[in-house]
Amino acid sequence: MASNILNIGKSALNAAQIGLSTTGHNIANASTPGYSRQVVVQAAAQAQNFGYGFIGQGAEVTGVMRVYNDILARQMISLQSTSAAYSTYGNQLNAIDNMLSDETAGLNPAMNDFFAGVQALASKPNDIATRQTMLSNAQSLVNRLNSMDSRLTEIEQGVNNQLASSVGLVNSYAKQIASLNGIIEQSISTTGNIPNDLMDQRDQLVAELSKQIKTTVVSQNQGTYNVFVGNGLPLVVGEDTYNLVTTTSPTDPSRIEVGYQSASKVTVLGASSLTGGAIGGLVQFRNDSLDAVQNQIGQIAVSLAGTFNTQHAQGLDRNGDPGGILFNIPAPVSTNSSNNTGTGELSAQIVDPTLVTSSNYRVEYDGSNFKVTRVSDQTSQTYSSLPQTIDGLTISQASSPINAGDEFLIQPTANAAGNLSLAIKDVNKLAAGSPVLNATLNAGNTGTGAISAVSVDSTYASTPLTTALNFTYNSGLPNTLTLAPSTQPVTVTYGGVSTTYPAGAPITYTSGATISVAGTSFTLSGSPANGDQFNIAPGSSTGAGDNRNGLLLANLQTTGNVAMIGSNSKNTYTTAFSQMVSSVGNKSRELKVTGEAETKALSQATAAMQSESGVNLDEEATNLIRYQQAYQAAGKMMQIASDLFDVLLQLG
Repeated sequence: MASNILNIGKSALNAAQIGLSTTGHNIANASTPGYSRQVVVQAAAQAQNFGYGFIGQGAEVTGVMRVYNDILARQMISLQSTSAAYSTYGNQLNAIDNMLSDETAGLNPAMNDFFAGVQALASKPNDIATRQTMLSNAQSLVNRLNSMDSRLTEIEQGVNNQLASSVGLVNSYAKQIASLNGIIEQSISTTGNIPNDLMDQRDQLVAELSKQIKTTVVSQNQGTYNVFVGNGLPLVVGEDTYNLVTTTSPTDPSRIEVGYQSASKVTVLGASSLTGGAIGGLVQFRNDSLDAVQNQIGQIAVSLAGTFNTQHAQGLDRNGDPGGILFNIPAPVSTNSSNNTGTGELSAQIVDPTLVTSSNYRVEYDGSNFKVTRVSDQTSQTYSSLPQTIDGLTISQASSPINAGDEFLIQPTANAAGNLSLAIKDVNKLAAGSPVLNATLNAGNTGTGAISAVSVDSTYASTPLTTALNFTYNSGLPNTLTLAPSTQPVTVTYGGVSTTYPAGAPITYTSGATISVAGTSFTLSGSPANGDQFNIAPGSSTGAGDNRNGLLLANLQTTGNVAMIGSNSKNTYTTAFSQMVSSVGNKSRELKVTGEAETKALSQATAAMQSESGVNLDEEATNLIRYQQAYQAAGKMMQIASDLFDVLLQLG
């Protein structure tokens, strides 16, 4: 019996000692990230039958279990991924919001100063100092656009760097998780026991992984994890890993894309496959906000510079010469996909700056047709050949061959703000004088026909009119116009349909149609009488003080010249910029509110997880006392058993 008591005491002593060790381990790791509290699982040893009944044989420790809730852990991982995405997106967008909304460094002050200079020029067209101020303000506007585009390019480069860093972390975590999978599986299969600390380490790696990208965990037999990222891409399967990689965009060499490597093939992933975490936030920020803002600023630059150039070219400068362009507008960027099998190239040219949108365009060739897609709203049109004009942009085939499956990216405004420059340095060349061409009605007209102001295109400066053009109206069926001198072909455009008449041919009259001839364009409208005449004649300055074109230039500030996608109406330059600033501000506010809500939800999930799995030092201190007392009692029991044994020996 003394031996039995000794064994019981020994089992109690062993259980108390394990309890003390486990409690001490908990206390030591109270601040260890990802550590889950461990508890001793203790059971009564199998009792022995002595005939008169079963006598207990003490206690045994069946295991040490970590306190871990899979449901709470998965909820926390999901919220962690979502919170990281909103936080990353919001932090990036705040930098743009601060830049655009700055009252002194924004674009609106520079545009206002520029047009104030234009208005001053219209008031004092012969004043050299006023001309110099206007030119200086134009240079300041160019510098502001260049600076804003440069800042946006820096932000894009920062996104590239952060994507590369995050992809490196994802791959590092994947390798560590796979390694732990192997160790954990071997430990369980060898000992039958779960290595709690290794499980915690792996779960902490999964949590860190979820900060970089949306993470899904599927538990397997023998304790291993299969880990999927994004929308179901396998990253870790047992001890095998698959890598995310960074690669140059096929259609934009300046952009880093995230790809998925399987065997020797790298597949570039779209935004829909890269959700959650820092990577998801960065990709969504770039696609939805950064690109849009850079294109919209470029659109404003193209619209302002293009419309100003057109009107400026129609005036006369201080020397009495036709005005040239004030701004050098960079050509649209056309990029071949690196996956193309053909060597052909496309080119693009802006033909109407008031119709150019802020969208990029994707052109795909299927072997017989060109499919042109406006990226911003995925609107597509198919053409059997090029060139074609879409949204004020003419897309042409610059070279061949182009093979089936080849793809191209056209960026009309992406580099416009960054590469815009001033074309005039001489203040005398500012064309504030009367327009190059005067449109007049013959004094003897008896009908109600009217003629609009004349505009000129980029070809006019090389071959300006030297003699007047005269159009005579002839009533009949159909009503026609006769051009004299009849040496020029005439194009009539109405309702988007253009008809070209050869030199000398009668021209069908349609009220409201635009007539283009010899690099000039104007509109005839109303109901002329038979024999009424309309004249287009080279303009002449009324002197150095002539400000008629200066007034037209100043009026551009309040004219709607910036196209809106999906709408026939147009914004002024300042309205377009203000709407962009408002859109960015609203999105920034939305991200802040949603991000705070996600952070709060994550905090609550973390607190719930910690309340169950975290180490409570007060509770562990109580356990120390409990196990200490159990240890002391077990020791006393063994002492009594020893004393009883000694008595038996003495009796013997």
